[in-house]
Amino acid sequence: MKFIPTEIPELILIEPKVLGDSRGYFMETYREPLFQANGIKEKFVQDNMSRSVRGTLRGLHYQLDPHAQGKLVRVLRGAVYDVAVDIRRGSPAFGKWIGVELSEENKLSLWIPAGFAHGFYVLSDIAEFTYKCTAIYTPHAERGIVWNDPDINIKWPIVGDDVVLSEKDKSNPLLQDADYNFIYYSRESSL
Repeated sequence: MKFIPTEIPELILIEPKVLGDSRGYFMETYREPLFQANGIKEKFVQDNMSRSVRGTLRGLHYQLDPHAQGKLVRVLRGAVYDVAVDIRRGSPAFGKWIGVELSEENKLSLWIPAGFAHGFYVLSDIAEFTYKCTAIYTPHAERGIVWNDPDINIKWPIVGDDVVLSEKDKSNPLLQDADYNFIYYSRESSL
């Protein structure tokens, strides 16, 4: 596996080694010692899966501390444009985002630690999306930020008006009005 930092170093793309032949392929998607050696030391306690149709946009979601979730996400079927937004107070990347295509073809995973809002937009007819989470889903701690906040200015690859949203996601607040309690700690300050 390759661990590839993004412009926001805490967000890490994981590229698996795929072994294929005429029967199909095999790949390892998670091995704890390898992840720990590459800075991802969190323990995963819940796996989730969603299935969505083309044009669905889910997000931007997170849970407040002490129920904050880190997520290891990937696509089993189809393709999505996956986005993470830094919402850690004091972070040099606060309000900045990264977006990456995750698909059954490229087999990439994205590590999103606690302190980031997460969402994705479905590019294919159907997308099956998996999440390995570091905390249990806790409804009273669930929060969101509206997907099209102009201050964040995510460049979603939306064609026309093709956006399917839940009622909850339609009513999410702007980042400036959102409830979040994450604080950025630099590596130097924790040494």
